[in-house]
Amino acid sequence: MNDKVPFRGMISPVPTIWTADGALDRAGMTAMLDFVITGGADAVFCCGSAGEFSQMTEAQRREVAEFTVRTVAGRIPVLVGIASCATGQAIAFGHHAKSIGADGVVAVNPYYAILKPENILRHYRDLAAAVDLPIILYNFPALTGQDLSPSMILTLARDCPNIVGVKDTTDTARHIRDVIAAIKPVRPDFGVFAGFDEYILETLIMGGDGGFPSTLNFAPHLPVGLWRAFRERDGARMVELQRQICLCPPMFALEQPFYAVVKEAARMAGVAIPTHVLPPAAPLSADKILSVAATLKALGIEVRAGA
Repeated sequence: MNDKVPFRGMISPVPTIWTADGALDRAGMTAMLDFVITGGADAVFCCGSAGEFSQMTEAQRREVAEFTVRTVAGRIPVLVGIASCATGQAIAFGHHAKSIGADGVVAVNPYYAILKPENILRHYRDLAAAVDLPIILYNFPALTGQDLSPSMILTLARDCPNIVGVKDTTDTARHIRDVIAAIKPVRPDFGVFAGFDEYILETLIMGGDGGFPSTLNFAPHLPVGLWRAFRERDGARMVELQRQICLCPPMFALEQPFYAVVKEAARMAGVAIPTHVLPPAAPLSADKILSVAATLKALGIEVRAGA
């Protein structure tokens, strides 16, 4: 862990809150943002996977980004997702993020078309040259179909000073370990973040800088407490909190995609939000809602009446 890493700690991959007719629910989004900030998030990440960027129109993405920056109002950094299959559109989203005052952007590699590694590198080099903001790479091979290998990430870290970190959403700690081992000796200021909640503690122990835990959106005391315990070297507390966090991934798997799961959990935890999702994502069935409630109760969270 290095104090010069631009972003560190627990970053909320904040869900986007919608009305029943698919418009941005501004009151609900405000409540969601206030909840994670009050809960101790070190930054928020909007228009990411959990934020439903892939179901949004371009206009919705811009609206959500603008609203998030304006509502957070400098209390903590705001990162905006600029994912696109097209380099030009990703750059346009990056320019918009800069114009509204975002603190950085997060960019998943282009998906659908299979790209040669040199074309993925070109995409990111073009982004870095065109977007005057800190850029966090987003590696999610289960969804993009292509891995950002440690060697590719190292190349980009060496070549592009404003590429400042990676959200490594890979279902193995080995990949995160290899990224840290490859890059930290060359760029100690390069942030390495766990994308999956269950790998946060391992990432920190191996020399990483935090995570993007969905758990933060309904049980912020768990990842925020883990981050605090790690800095205080409270080993027993770290282990206990990570064990509790590990109860959540099976809950996330109740629905695919998991957007409604996170929103239901947040609502049950007391955040005043509706839980609508954009199609083709679906709301949770009654049985799945009961399963979410059971997980929250196992975490010691008082479930909101009616849940």
